[in-house]
Amino acid sequence: MAREVTELLSGKAVVVDATVGAGGHAEALLEAGVGSVLGLDRDEVALREASARLGRFGARFRAVRAWFSELAGVASRVGLKEAGGVLFDLGVSSMQLDEAERGFSYRGAGPLDMRMDRSREGRTAADVINTYPEQELARVIFEYGEERLSRRIAAAIVRARRRKPIETTGELAAIVAGAVPRHRGGPHPARRTFQALRIEVNRELEELSASLPQAVTLLEPGGRLVVISYHSLEDRIVKRFLAGEPSLLALTRKPLRASEREAAGNPRARSARLRAAEKRPEAEAA
Repeated sequence: MAREVTELLSGKAVVVDATVGAGGHAEALLEAGVGSVLGLDRDEVALREASARLGRFGARFRAVRAWFSELAGVASRVGLKEAGGVLFDLGVSSMQLDEAERGFSYRGAGPLDMRMDRSREGRTAADVINTYPEQELARVIFEYGEERLSRRIAAAIVRARRRKPIETTGELAAIVAGAVPRHRGGPHPARRTFQALRIEVNRELEELSASLPQAVTLLEPGGRLVVISYHSLEDRIVKRFLAGEPSLLALTRKPLRASEREAAGNPRARSARLRAAEKRPEAEAA
């Protein structure tokens, strides 16, 4: 949704792209005349690609490897006191999905990793699948995948791991597919389970909840917060935060959706929901 993002943030002196990825939104903003963009991402591969893509902008683009819950600390380290805009484009990128060795996709054959930041020690999807008690596994799949057959899937996973550890995306996808009936023409039965595991491994909802207040604090009066989410769990957090934050004025009564043209060229955009808000003048917010 580069057009919508650019319209909301054009003319700003400094924008923080808290999930810069490969740099698509940052590039659109810089081309539209935004003074500079500070790009954050926990994925080293994505940051390298963004830096190469945006090298032509020189000092107008700076990349920092960080989780977006570290936004305030990063701003302090680089001497950024205020920003005209903060952008979040949540979820997993197409680049990450296409790399089978990252373990994000049920379509490829790779290790069950799913860590967005592989430089830090931490649990992988394989750890979750092979060590969580059945009840906890069912909870994760139900809450984060919104999968109504979570108990059946968790039971199938536990039965399979008793025979041998589950190590690859292909193995897990096959286990889930064997436990859940697949409707002709419908999505893969493992889609929701993989989403749930990715959210659990990367603490995505906790990260989002921790970072939104930091973004508002960093915004200058009149600065704008723009968040693109891809499933109802994220969108619900954003909606509630915007409604309960007195220093913000909502710019989107309902979330903006991608145009049919954009969705046709980028199927992932079909589920995108954009919400935006503007920081009130300091006297009014007080």
